Amino acid sequence: MTHANPSPSPDTELEQTAWDLDPLVNGAGPDGARAQLTESLQRAQAFAASYANKLSALDSAGLEQAMRELGEIQDLVGRAGTYAGLRFSVDTADPAAGALMQEVQERGTEIETTLLFFELEWAALDDEQAERLLADERLAFCAHYLRTARRYRAHLLSEPEEKILAEKSVTGASAWSRLFDELTSSIEVCLPPGPGEGENGGEGAAGGAGAETAAVALDVALSSLVLPDRELRRATAEAVTEALAPGLRTRAFLFNTLLADKATDDRLRHYPSWLAARNLSNEASDESVAALIEAVRARYELPRRWYRLKARLLGVERLADYDRMAAVTEDEVTYPFATAREIVLDCYSSFSPRLGDVARRFFDEHYIDAPIRPAKRGGAFCASAVPSAHPYVMLNYTSRRRDVLTLAHELGHGVHFALAAEQGIFHQGTPLTLAETASVFGETIVFGRLLEEDSSPASRLALLAENIEGALATVFRQVAMNRFEDAVHTARRAEGELSVERFGELWFDSQFEMFGDSVEITDGYRSWWSYIPHFIGSPGYVYAYAYGQLLALSVYQRYEELGDDLVPRYLDMLAAGGSRSPEDLGRIVGIDLADPGFWDAGLDLVERQLSDAEAAAHDAGRV
Repeated sequence: MTHANPSPSPDTELEQTAWDLDPLVNGAGPDGARAQLTESLQRAQAFAASYANKLSALDSAGLEQAMRELGEIQDLVGRAGTYAGLRFSVDTADPAAGALMQEVQERGTEIETTLLFFELEWAALDDEQAERLLADERLAFCAHYLRTARRYRAHLLSEPEEKILAEKSVTGASAWSRLFDELTSSIEVCLPPGPGEGENGGEGAAGGAGAETAAVALDVALSSLVLPDRELRRATAEAVTEALAPGLRTRAFLFNTLLADKATDDRLRHYPSWLAARNLSNEASDESVAALIEAVRARYELPRRWYRLKARLLGVERLADYDRMAAVTEDEVTYPFATAREIVLDCYSSFSPRLGDVARRFFDEHYIDAPIRPAKRGGAFCASAVPSAHPYVMLNYTSRRRDVLTLAHELGHGVHFALAAEQGIFHQGTPLTLAETASVFGETIVFGRLLEEDSSPASRLALLAENIEGALATVFRQVAMNRFEDAVHTARRAEGELSVERFGELWFDSQFEMFGDSVEITDGYRSWWSYIPHFIGSPGYVYAYAYGQLLALSVYQRYEELGDDLVPRYLDMLAAGGSRSPEDLGRIVGIDLADPGFWDAGLDLVERQLSDAEAAAHDAGRV
């Protein structure tokens, strides 16, 4: 039994799956966001009048009152910012949406600078006084947040300097980030005509042989690289490269500017490396992150082993970069959005009825935006919003099996944020290193269901292949991208502005280290670094994917060992949000993140997935 539907007919439910942002601003639209910012600025000014230069004199009760007031201000700013950001993400070409987001950023920065004194005065307290205050149970709702904030003491500047940097960031890094989103969202790829109706996923696809090329969004074009026709994959990859070319120099200049901006920031704040600030925010030591990266690099033979097998499955001597995501069987199935919803909700509910109920709210109360539209931001994400508001999920759903797993993944983030909302605004979010735990766990549960219900050897092989490729992409590809980031940050600081060709060389080197001789890297692929948003808006982010994948697989292994006994502990871990250190959160489910062998144990699980895929290929008579 499978839930697949091979028909490319219009998906009515998908087209109607749009989020409702009104709850964020009490139904008042853009004016509601502006009113929230006006109120929060007034409250921030009153807060500064009450507490500036007085923090050292507060007792625990006074600090509690201050933190409650600060939380309410941040809640207002967060609601307005989430509204503006989500509105912009679904239509980056709308001038009004862009203008509102810019206005929110500018006014949000004004509020931030008004409140800067508090962080600086808190960091300046001596350790004995700070710990005496935090020992009071009344501050439990913000204690971990406040302790974590004190770790930045060595990297904080004076209040006037901090205000200057905050105010200039609106026309600096954040402006460049917005421009990148607008540029990449407007990229259109002229796909080659396919051999039959709907070959390109039913979204702007060509109608048949001899048809004219069809201009589609970049995400749609990239999703076409799974198609079974190798010539069509090659032509699609060339079309993507061609579409990236016109704005390549602009995106390279943009990246260069942000690399230089970060180098300046790191120098002023005395960070020893380009990654140190990210590690600090992730509550991870530089040494532990280096251990993760080196453990993954030491196992690069795992992706090479898969790509060599995949070449045999596809009947080619060696894969090219455009073959990496190709389906290994002709079993190309599609899933209407309603079917995907049914599968994911049933899996979540079977694991935990409470988890299923939380996930169902996303559909019932319009917290998902799923269809591909012109100028919509690419990819998929979940926005946590603030604890007083519900999280939101954005997808670009193309009806492929991978999209079902992406839905499960983003809903994992969503239920994590929803359950952790009880922690309040200071502790709802986790460090990035734990942020992928619930998403990968949810995806793994849904994968198990799809595999269990699929009796076709060819389809099972395809599903297992997608599973191992997902693990390899999340662990090994993300570490390879971390190596690219390391190379460009290092080169920019040592060499000055980098040319398009230099970016391409560094991208090639980082990818070749992972692929070895198992994949041919074409010349066109050298420009594909230029559409990846994490390098622009979240430098250093990508290694957290590998961290989260290995952690989630370890949690899932505990579930296999303990069964339903793990469920309440798992929910407790999600509900704890970021109220404890990563190590303490791991202990809730019996995971020891301090164990030096932890990474290798997780990588052993990835190798087990690879062995399962190899066995499936053998059982299907393909090797």
